[in-house]
Amino acid sequence: MLNAIQNRRSIRKYQSRPVPQKLIEQVLQAGSLAPSSKNRQPWRFIVYTGPAKTRLMLAMEQGLQKEAQQPLLPESAPYLASAHNTLRIMQQAPALIFILNALGQSLQTNLTMDERVSEICNAQSIGAAVQNMTLAATELGLGSLWICDTYFAYPELCAALQTEGELYAALALGYAAENPPARPRLAMKQLTEWRNE
Repeated sequence: MLNAIQNRRSIRKYQSRPVPQKLIEQVLQAGSLAPSSKNRQPWRFIVYTGPAKTRLMLAMEQGLQKEAQQPLLPESAPYLASAHNTLRIMQQAPALIFILNALGQSLQTNLTMDERVSEICNAQSIGAAVQNMTLAATELGLGSLWICDTYFAYPELCAALQTEGELYAALALGYAAENPPARPRLAMKQLTEWRNE
């Protein structure tokens, strides 16, 4: 597994060949095996390929156009161009996995402290699931890209997904058409503080 961690890359160019369902199922299985707070397993996955993926990307495109006119995320406007690039990547990838929080309550404003803590724990659990999926993809010879730019088209995508739960992220999946180098990482001495006494 350390090799998968070291070799994992964020892939932004994909070959056109489809990903066999068996491999997608293995990626999903890896996500489902992630640790979760109180074993709540809040994640749910929706896989899009073929014409269904094309239709969903139209919803995202409409959302991005609306965001340019009536921003849902006004302070994030400088990143809208990046979201358009992400849309192109999602259109190119043979498969997209949308990850939802089935227990999500973050859009409610009157959460109790217990509910807020549960939301934080569920977010961490879903992050672990997505990380497992990216590592499994690498192990299986696939490329992947963890996508959060879906928030620029959140209402449109949620309406198109037609499911319960809150959309947390998407994962592009396919055979890589690029081999990017590892990106620089901070040195461990910059990241770690040891306390012994």
